[in-house]
Amino acid sequence: MGLFDVFKKKGIVISAPMTGRCVSIKSVSDPTFSEEILGKGVAIMPEDGRVYAPAGGVITTIFSTGHAVGMTTDDGVELLIHVGIDTVALKGEGFHIIAKEEQKVKKGDLLIEADLEKIKAAGYDVITPIVVCNTAEYSEILGYTDIEVNAGDEILDVKK
Repeated sequence: MGLFDVFKKKGIVISAPMTGRCVSIKSVSDPTFSEEILGKGVAIMPEDGRVYAPAGGVITTIFSTGHAVGMTTDDGVELLIHVGIDTVALKGEGFHIIAKEEQKVKKGDLLIEADLEKIKAAGYDVITPIVVCNTAEYSEILGYTDIEVNAGDEILDVKK
């Protein structure tokens, strides 16, 4: 192993939960996300409303409104996937929950289906933040932004 190979080593890989454009979390209009109050991460401007598990792990929280899901990956990364901004106000309208709390999931398992057109028609931004809620436990969280991604493509590299 060469001197610089240590810098190339990947940490814990988190994949895109949705297909779309991966952008900086700082471009999210809600300061709770853009100011990284909940943690570091990225956001996806989704092309479709299917939300998949970005890694293997356990669903820790699934909001009854279907707008957000929390999970802990098998590697201990605590993730929040929040579909849209202020979409809790829709009270579940336009969201179909598939996963259940305490469910063990594999990367790529379908968690939620969101009707993006219905959400947009109601006046809500569908940008979807993906946040590492236990950011302080990691030395570095690198996001791959300004790229088109398919669900399952790498978007975050989380290093201990």
